[in-house]
Amino acid sequence: MAASPLESAWEGLITHFTEFQLASIGTFLLHETVFFLSGFPSLLLERLGLFSKYKIQKKSNTPDYQNRCVLRLVLYHVCVNLPLMVLSYRTFKFMGLRSTLPLPHWTVVVSQVLFFFVLEDFIFYWGHRALHTKWLYQHVHSVHHEYATPFGLTSEYAHPAEILFLGFATVAGPALTGPHLLTLWVWMVLRVLETVEAHSGYHFPCSPSNFLPLYGGAEFHDYHHRVLYTKSGNYSSTFIYMDWLFGTDKDYRKAKALEEKEGKHL
Repeated sequence: MAASPLESAWEGLITHFTEFQLASIGTFLLHETVFFLSGFPSLLLERLGLFSKYKIQKKSNTPDYQNRCVLRLVLYHVCVNLPLMVLSYRTFKFMGLRSTLPLPHWTVVVSQVLFFFVLEDFIFYWGHRALHTKWLYQHVHSVHHEYATPFGLTSEYAHPAEILFLGFATVAGPALTGPHLLTLWVWMVLRVLETVEAHSGYHFPCSPSNFLPLYGGAEFHDYHHRVLYTKSGNYSSTFIYMDWLFGTDKDYRKAKALEEKEGKHL
């Protein structure tokens, strides 16, 4: 049977690069490409004042404040994310990570990625909720909340300690299952796109939360950023069921109900 285009492309990768290079440097470059390409549009929309009727908050960040975010992100990514990806390779390899052919069947990729999303959401919820306790918020999580009006790139703007702390939720699933590198890349791309969308500051008619059940999205998470940290709730990363189960979305639901009743955006 002839190899598929994906298999041929993958064979080219594993022929020209070592598994370590692909799993560390390759993962970093893929992350940076997806993150900045998906994150810059909301920054530009805010700066140019485009599609303002879909903007969740009426106030906007100044260009200087946006630039500050971008510069610090580059610093954090190079000085924190890249070393972590390099140093964690041996751990993932020990847990079963592979990059060889054949590629996993699409059903395996989908089932593992779904598991990653559910597990990440559970761990993230409790870790994020802990970060909203007084000491951790003041000394760690407040960095992320410097941007009360978020845009896509602020999704990864955080204290280095928070990057390590909540990053555990993202890697827990892959570390437990030892997936194929392709599956790891699919998971990373989808997770980046999700968190960028949740921080975009825009709610469009085509936003995923309008179609995907239990998906939080930008409107759900934007509320978390714009209210006092002790009352924010909405701690989940992707889905809303954890906040619903533990009642940490009550204020958000009340605000939404009031908004619908008065026919205006709060």
